[in-house]
Amino acid sequence: MKEWTSALIPVTATVRDTAETLNRTSLQIALVADEQGCLKGVITDGDIRRGLLAGKTMESPAAEIMETEFFSAGPDDDQAALLATMRSRDIRQVPLLDGEGRVVGLRTLFDIITPARRDNWVVLMAGGLGQRLRPLTEDCPKPLLNVGNKPLLKTILDQFASYGFTKFYISVNYRADMVEDYFGDGSKHGVEIRYLREKAQLGTAGAVGLIEEKPDAPIFVMNGDLLTKVDFPGMLDFHLEQNARATMAVRRFEFQVPYGVVNVENHRITALEEKPTHKFFVNAGIYVLDPDVAAAIPKNEYLDMPSLFGRLMDKGEPTAAFPIHEYWMDIGRKQDFDQANFDYDMHFCVREDL
Repeated sequence: MKEWTSALIPVTATVRDTAETLNRTSLQIALVADEQGCLKGVITDGDIRRGLLAGKTMESPAAEIMETEFFSAGPDDDQAALLATMRSRDIRQVPLLDGEGRVVGLRTLFDIITPARRDNWVVLMAGGLGQRLRPLTEDCPKPLLNVGNKPLLKTILDQFASYGFTKFYISVNYRADMVEDYFGDGSKHGVEIRYLREKAQLGTAGAVGLIEEKPDAPIFVMNGDLLTKVDFPGMLDFHLEQNARATMAVRRFEFQVPYGVVNVENHRITALEEKPTHKFFVNAGIYVLDPDVAAAIPKNEYLDMPSLFGRLMDKGEPTAAFPIHEYWMDIGRKQDFDQANFDYDMHFCVREDL
Protein backbone atom coordinates (compact mmCIF):
# COMPACT_ATOMS: atom_id res chain seq x y z
CA MET A 1 0.00 0.00 0.00
CA LYS A 2 1.39 3.41 -0.93
CA GLU A 3 2.03 5.91 1.86
CA TRP A 4 -1.50 7.07 2.64
CA THR A 5 -0.55 9.89 5.03
CA SER A 6 0.46 12.00 2.01
CA ALA A 7 -3.27 12.20 1.14
CA LEU A 8 -4.23 13.91 4.43
CA ILE A 9 -5.18 17.60 4.38
CA PRO A 10 -6.60 19.77 7.21
CA VAL A 11 -10.15 21.10 7.28
CA THR A 12 -8.67 24.59 6.76
CA ALA A 13 -7.15 23.62 3.40
CA THR A 14 -8.06 25.41 0.18
CA VAL A 15 -8.92 23.95 -3.21
CA ARG A 16 -5.37 24.86 -4.28
CA ASP A 17 -3.92 22.90 -1.34
CA THR A 18 -6.07 19.95 -2.34
CA ALA A 19 -5.00 20.09 -5.99
CA GLU A 20 -1.35 20.22 -4.96
CA THR A 21 -1.88 17.17 -2.76
CA LEU A 22 -3.52 15.24 -5.60
CA ASN A 23 -0.80 16.25 -8.02
CA ARG A 24 1.98 15.33 -5.60
CA THR A 25 0.76 11.79 -4.95
CA SER A 26 -0.58 8.97 -7.11
CA LEU A 27 -3.47 8.14 -4.76
CA GLN A 28 -6.03 10.35 -6.58
CA ILE A 29 -7.85 11.25 -3.36
CA ALA A 30 -7.46 13.79 -0.57
CA LEU A 31 -8.63 12.94 2.95
CA VAL A 32 -9.93 15.94 4.89
CA ALA A 33 -9.30 15.34 8.58
CA ASP A 34 -9.65 17.44 11.75
CA GLU A 35 -6.96 17.97 14.36
CA GLN A 36 -7.82 14.63 15.99
CA GLY A 37 -7.39 12.81 12.69
CA CYS A 38 -11.11 12.16 12.24
CA LEU A 39 -12.19 12.00 8.60
CA LYS A 40 -14.61 14.79 7.67
CA GLY A 41 -14.74 14.34 3.92
CA VAL A 42 -12.96 13.15 0.79
CA ILE A 43 -12.04 14.99 -2.40
CA THR A 44 -11.17 13.58 -5.82
CA ASP A 45 -10.20 15.17 -9.13
CA GLY A 46 -13.85 15.12 -10.16
CA ASP A 47 -14.88 17.12 -7.09
CA ILE A 48 -12.35 19.83 -7.93
CA ARG A 49 -13.46 20.01 -11.56
CA ARG A 50 -17.12 20.23 -10.62
CA GLY A 51 -16.28 22.97 -8.13
CA LEU A 52 -14.37 25.00 -10.71
CA LEU A 53 -17.21 24.70 -13.21
CA ALA A 54 -19.62 25.82 -10.48
CA GLY A 55 -17.63 29.01 -9.89
CA LYS A 56 -15.32 28.02 -7.04
CA THR A 57 -11.75 29.28 -7.22
CA MET A 58 -8.46 27.72 -6.20
CA GLU A 59 -8.59 29.82 -3.03
CA SER A 60 -12.06 28.56 -2.00
CA PRO A 61 -12.21 26.37 1.14
CA ALA A 62 -11.78 22.71 0.33
CA ALA A 63 -14.72 22.00 2.63
CA GLU A 64 -16.99 23.59 0.02
CA ILE A 65 -16.24 20.87 -2.54
CA MET A 66 -15.62 17.80 -0.37
CA GLU A 67 -17.91 14.77 -0.27
CA THR A 68 -19.16 14.09 3.24
CA GLU A 69 -20.91 10.84 2.34
CA PHE A 70 -18.29 8.23 1.49
CA PHE A 71 -17.64 4.51 1.77
CA SER A 72 -15.13 3.49 4.43
CA ALA A 73 -13.90 0.32 6.09
CA GLY A 74 -12.12 -0.79 9.23
CA PRO A 75 -8.45 -1.79 9.36
CA ASP A 76 -9.38 -5.36 10.32
CA ASP A 77 -12.08 -5.87 7.68
CA ASP A 78 -11.58 -8.84 5.38
CA GLN A 79 -9.41 -7.56 2.54
CA ALA A 80 -10.70 -9.96 -0.10
CA ALA A 81 -14.30 -8.97 0.62
CA LEU A 82 -13.34 -5.28 0.64
CA LEU A 83 -11.62 -5.51 -2.72
CA ALA A 84 -14.59 -7.39 -4.16
CA THR A 85 -16.86 -4.58 -2.97
CA MET A 86 -14.57 -1.94 -4.47
CA ARG A 87 -14.66 -3.71 -7.82
CA SER A 88 -18.42 -4.23 -7.83
CA ARG A 89 -19.15 -0.61 -6.83
CA ASP A 90 -16.37 0.86 -8.98
CA ILE A 91 -14.70 2.48 -5.98
CA ARG A 92 -11.02 3.27 -6.44
CA GLN A 93 -10.10 4.28 -2.90
CA VAL A 94 -11.46 3.34 0.52
CA PRO A 95 -10.35 5.16 3.71
CA LEU A 96 -9.69 2.86 6.65
CA LEU A 97 -11.07 4.25 9.95
CA ASP A 98 -10.75 3.11 13.55
CA GLY A 99 -13.66 2.97 15.98
CA GLU A 100 -13.41 6.72 16.63
CA GLY A 101 -13.54 7.67 12.97
CA ARG A 102 -9.83 8.46 12.74
CA VAL A 103 -7.98 7.70 9.51
CA VAL A 104 -5.56 4.79 9.94
CA GLY A 105 -5.03 3.76 6.33
CA LEU A 106 -6.18 3.82 2.74
CA ARG A 107 -6.90 0.95 0.40
CA THR A 108 -6.67 1.59 -3.36
CA LEU A 109 -7.39 -0.56 -6.38
CA PHE A 110 -4.20 0.75 -7.94
CA ASP A 111 -2.23 -1.36 -5.47
CA ILE A 112 -3.52 -4.61 -6.94
CA ILE A 113 -4.55 -4.11 -10.55
CA THR A 114 -2.91 -2.91 -13.74
CA PRO A 115 -4.64 -0.38 -16.01
CA ALA A 116 -7.15 -1.88 -18.41
CA ARG A 117 -6.14 -1.79 -22.06
CA ARG A 118 -8.02 0.95 -23.90
CA ASP A 119 -8.92 0.83 -27.58
CA ASN A 120 -9.18 4.60 -28.02
CA TRP A 121 -6.74 6.06 -30.52
CA VAL A 122 -4.54 8.95 -29.39
CA VAL A 123 -3.44 11.51 -31.99
CA LEU A 124 -0.29 13.41 -31.02
CA MET A 125 0.50 16.54 -33.03
CA ALA A 126 4.24 16.61 -33.76
CA GLY A 127 4.48 18.45 -37.07
CA GLY A 128 4.97 22.04 -35.97
CA LEU A 129 7.98 24.13 -36.89
CA GLY A 130 8.80 25.23 -33.33
CA GLN A 131 9.87 28.64 -34.56
CA ARG A 132 9.68 30.33 -31.15
CA LEU A 133 12.21 27.84 -29.78
CA ARG A 134 14.88 28.46 -32.39
CA PRO A 135 17.80 27.82 -32.46
CA LEU A 136 16.96 24.70 -30.41
CA THR A 137 14.64 23.46 -33.15
CA GLU A 138 16.83 24.20 -36.16
CA ASP A 139 18.06 20.61 -36.28
CA CYS A 140 15.49 18.88 -34.07
CA PRO A 141 11.67 18.97 -34.03
CA LYS A 142 10.29 20.44 -30.82
CA PRO A 143 8.59 17.20 -29.64
CA LEU A 144 12.00 15.45 -29.67
CA LEU A 145 13.73 18.05 -27.49
CA ASN A 146 14.79 16.52 -24.21
CA VAL A 147 12.78 17.68 -21.23
CA GLY A 148 14.11 16.03 -18.11
CA ASN A 149 15.68 12.75 -19.11
CA LYS A 150 13.90 12.01 -22.41
CA PRO A 151 12.18 13.61 -25.43
CA LEU A 152 9.02 15.53 -24.63
CA LEU A 153 6.89 13.40 -26.96
CA LYS A 154 8.13 10.21 -25.26
CA THR A 155 6.94 11.56 -21.90
CA ILE A 156 3.51 12.30 -23.42
CA LEU A 157 3.30 8.81 -24.91
CA ASP A 158 4.40 7.22 -21.63
CA GLN A 159 1.75 9.16 -19.71
CA PHE A 160 -0.99 7.82 -21.97
CA ALA A 161 0.47 4.30 -21.90
CA SER A 162 0.48 4.31 -18.09
CA TYR A 163 -3.32 4.58 -18.27
CA GLY A 164 -3.68 1.70 -20.73
CA PHE A 165 -3.71 3.63 -24.04
CA THR A 166 -1.62 1.74 -26.59
CA LYS A 167 -2.82 2.91 -30.03
CA PHE A 168 -1.25 6.11 -31.35
CA TYR A 169 -1.20 8.27 -34.43
CA ILE A 170 1.62 10.80 -34.64
CA SER A 171 1.11 13.71 -37.03
CA VAL A 172 4.44 14.68 -38.62
CA ASN A 173 5.73 17.31 -41.02
CA TYR A 174 8.85 19.23 -39.97
CA ARG A 175 11.79 16.82 -39.51
CA ALA A 176 9.34 13.94 -39.85
CA ASP A 177 12.15 11.44 -40.47
CA MET A 178 13.62 12.10 -37.02
CA VAL A 179 10.30 11.45 -35.28
CA GLU A 180 9.68 8.26 -37.26
CA ASP A 181 13.23 7.02 -36.71
CA TYR A 182 12.91 7.52 -32.95
CA PHE A 183 9.50 5.91 -32.42
CA GLY A 184 9.28 3.47 -35.33
CA ASP A 185 6.13 1.36 -35.25
CA GLY A 186 5.99 1.68 -31.47
CA SER A 187 6.87 -1.93 -30.72
CA LYS A 188 10.02 -1.03 -28.81
CA HIS A 189 7.89 1.27 -26.63
CA GLY A 190 5.18 -1.34 -26.05
CA VAL A 191 2.56 0.45 -28.16
CA GLU A 192 1.27 0.66 -31.75
CA ILE A 193 2.15 3.79 -33.72
CA ARG A 194 0.95 4.94 -37.14
CA TYR A 195 1.86 8.21 -38.82
CA LEU A 196 -0.19 11.01 -40.34
CA ARG A 197 2.15 12.64 -42.83
CA GLU A 198 1.21 16.26 -43.49
CA LYS A 199 2.46 17.53 -46.84
CA ALA A 200 1.52 21.01 -45.63
CA GLN A 201 0.58 22.38 -42.23
CA LEU A 202 -3.02 21.25 -41.62
CA GLY A 203 -3.68 22.66 -38.15
CA THR A 204 -4.54 20.90 -34.89
CA ALA A 205 -7.75 19.40 -36.27
CA GLY A 206 -6.91 19.11 -39.98
CA ALA A 207 -4.36 16.35 -39.41
CA VAL A 208 -7.13 14.13 -37.99
CA GLY A 209 -8.69 14.19 -41.46
CA LEU A 210 -5.76 12.07 -42.69
CA ILE A 211 -6.95 9.06 -40.68
CA GLU A 212 -8.12 6.57 -43.29
CA GLU A 213 -10.68 4.60 -41.30
CA LYS A 214 -13.45 5.89 -39.06
CA PRO A 215 -12.59 5.37 -35.37
CA ASP A 216 -14.91 3.06 -33.47
CA ALA A 217 -14.47 4.92 -30.16
CA PRO A 218 -13.78 8.52 -29.07
CA ILE A 219 -10.24 9.66 -29.86
CA PHE A 220 -7.82 11.92 -28.03
CA VAL A 221 -6.03 14.71 -29.87
CA MET A 222 -3.18 16.44 -28.05
CA ASN A 223 -0.56 18.99 -28.94
CA GLY A 224 2.90 17.45 -28.89
CA ASP A 225 4.49 20.32 -26.98
CA LEU A 226 2.64 19.90 -23.67
CA LEU A 227 4.06 18.58 -20.44
CA THR A 228 1.18 17.57 -18.18
CA LYS A 229 -0.16 15.15 -15.59
CA VAL A 230 -3.78 15.34 -16.75
CA ASP A 231 -6.03 12.41 -15.81
CA PHE A 232 -6.74 11.13 -19.32
CA PRO A 233 -9.22 8.39 -18.30
CA GLY A 234 -11.04 10.98 -16.19
CA MET A 235 -11.32 13.26 -19.21
CA LEU A 236 -12.64 10.42 -21.37
CA ASP A 237 -15.22 9.48 -18.72
CA PHE A 238 -16.25 13.14 -18.47
CA HIS A 239 -16.70 13.34 -22.25
CA LEU A 240 -18.99 10.31 -22.21
CA GLU A 241 -20.94 11.49 -19.16
CA GLN A 242 -21.62 14.84 -20.84
CA ASN A 243 -22.82 13.17 -24.07
CA ALA A 244 -20.55 15.64 -25.82
CA ARG A 245 -19.56 15.52 -29.46
CA ALA A 246 -16.25 17.13 -28.58
CA THR A 247 -14.56 17.96 -25.29
CA MET A 248 -11.79 20.49 -24.69
CA ALA A 249 -9.48 20.51 -21.68
CA VAL A 250 -9.46 24.01 -20.20
CA ARG A 251 -7.33 25.67 -17.56
CA ARG A 252 -8.20 28.63 -15.36
CA PHE A 253 -6.18 31.74 -16.14
CA GLU A 254 -6.25 34.90 -14.04
CA PHE A 255 -4.99 38.33 -15.02
CA GLN A 256 -4.85 41.30 -12.69
CA VAL A 257 -5.03 44.75 -14.24
CA PRO A 258 -2.18 46.72 -12.62
CA TYR A 259 -4.21 49.94 -12.53
CA GLY A 260 -7.49 51.21 -11.22
CA VAL A 261 -10.17 50.66 -13.86
CA VAL A 262 -12.59 53.50 -14.61
CA ASN A 263 -15.94 52.70 -16.26
CA VAL A 264 -17.17 55.60 -18.35
CA GLU A 265 -20.50 56.20 -20.08
CA ASN A 266 -21.29 59.42 -21.93
CA HIS A 267 -18.34 61.18 -20.27
CA ARG A 268 -19.63 60.22 -16.82
CA ILE A 269 -17.74 57.92 -14.47
CA THR A 270 -20.12 55.10 -13.59
CA ALA A 271 -17.83 52.91 -11.50
CA LEU A 272 -14.32 52.62 -10.13
CA GLU A 273 -12.58 49.28 -9.62
CA GLU A 274 -9.11 49.09 -8.14
CA LYS A 275 -6.80 46.61 -9.90
CA PRO A 276 -9.50 44.09 -10.81
CA THR A 277 -8.69 40.45 -11.51
CA HIS A 278 -10.17 38.90 -14.63
CA LYS A 279 -10.69 35.13 -14.66
CA PHE A 280 -10.96 32.96 -17.74
CA PHE A 281 -10.83 29.37 -18.87
CA VAL A 282 -8.18 28.94 -21.61
CA ASN A 283 -7.69 26.17 -24.14
CA ALA A 284 -5.21 23.57 -22.78
CA GLY A 285 -4.55 21.82 -26.12
CA ILE A 286 -6.08 18.42 -25.25
CA TYR A 287 -9.29 17.21 -26.86
CA VAL A 288 -11.63 14.23 -27.11
CA LEU A 289 -13.63 13.82 -30.33
CA ASP A 290 -16.49 11.45 -31.04
CA PRO A 291 -15.89 9.09 -33.98
CA ASP A 292 -18.43 10.85 -36.21
CA VAL A 293 -16.78 14.22 -35.58
CA ALA A 294 -13.32 12.85 -36.35
CA ALA A 295 -14.53 11.10 -39.51
CA ALA A 296 -16.21 14.28 -40.82
CA ILE A 297 -13.02 16.37 -40.80
CA PRO A 298 -12.11 17.12 -44.45
CA LYS A 299 -8.95 15.55 -45.81
CA ASN A 300 -6.03 17.85 -46.68
CA GLU A 301 -7.86 20.97 -45.51
CA TYR A 302 -6.42 23.32 -42.90
CA LEU A 303 -8.53 23.32 -39.76
CA ASP A 304 -7.63 24.22 -36.19
CA MET A 305 -9.44 22.93 -33.13
CA PRO A 306 -11.09 26.24 -32.11
CA SER A 307 -12.63 26.42 -35.60
CA LEU A 308 -13.84 22.82 -35.35
CA PHE A 309 -15.48 23.55 -32.00
CA GLY A 310 -16.99 26.70 -33.49
CA ARG A 311 -18.54 24.70 -36.33
CA LEU A 312 -20.01 22.20 -33.89
CA MET A 313 -21.47 24.95 -31.70
CA ASP A 314 -22.94 26.70 -34.75
CA LYS A 315 -24.78 23.47 -35.53
CA GLY A 316 -26.05 23.19 -31.97
CA GLU A 317 -23.89 20.14 -31.27
CA PRO A 318 -23.01 19.63 -27.58
CA THR A 319 -19.43 20.49 -26.66
CA ALA A 320 -17.93 20.27 -23.18
CA ALA A 321 -15.14 21.91 -21.18
CA PHE A 322 -13.03 19.66 -18.93
CA PRO A 323 -11.29 21.84 -16.31
CA ILE A 324 -7.82 20.65 -15.35
CA HIS A 325 -5.91 21.48 -12.21
CA GLU A 326 -2.97 19.12 -12.68
CA TYR A 327 0.51 20.21 -13.68
CA TRP A 328 0.44 21.65 -17.22
CA MET A 329 3.06 23.49 -19.24
CA ASP A 330 2.81 24.65 -22.84
CA ILE A 331 6.41 24.59 -24.10
CA GLY A 332 6.21 27.31 -26.71
CA ARG A 333 9.01 29.65 -25.65
CA LYS A 334 12.55 29.26 -24.36
CA GLN A 335 11.54 30.29 -20.84
CA ASP A 336 8.78 27.65 -20.88
CA PHE A 337 11.31 25.03 -21.99
CA ASP A 338 13.67 25.99 -19.16
CA GLN A 339 10.84 25.94 -16.62
CA ALA A 340 9.67 22.50 -17.82
CA ASN A 341 13.18 21.11 -17.36
CA PHE A 342 13.28 22.58 -13.86
CA ASP A 343 9.87 21.08 -13.02
CA TYR A 344 10.40 17.66 -14.56
CA ASP A 345 11.94 15.78 -11.63
CA MET A 346 9.33 17.10 -9.22
CA HIS A 347 6.33 16.01 -11.29
CA PHE A 348 7.52 13.06 -13.37
CA CYS A 349 10.22 11.30 -11.34
CA VAL A 350 8.50 11.14 -7.96
CA ARG A 351 8.26 7.62 -6.56
CA GLU A 352 5.90 6.74 -3.74
CA ASP A 353 7.21 4.58 -0.89
CA LEU A 354 5.67 1.11 -0.86
